[in-house]
Amino acid sequence: MTASTDIAMKNEDVLRIELEVFRREHRDLDDAIAALSEKGTADQLTLQRLKKQKLQLKDKIAQIEDRLTPDIIA
Repeated sequence: MTASTDIAMKNEDVLRIELEVFRREHRDLDDAIAALSEKGTADQLTLQRLKKQKLQLKDKIAQIEDRLTPDIIA
């Protein structure tokens, strides 16, 4: 089952909860990346992995937002 199929099968309440969880995780990753960058203690591979996770979360957030936003026919 693909991620888009998985999202399509969930009801709005579940999607809204997941959206908040993903947004929180995205902010946490952003804070972690900033902290590691400021300290200069993280290696580039670790930063790349964190940034990749952040992008994946951003994609999931966008998919859920698209699903929750009603289509407006002009």
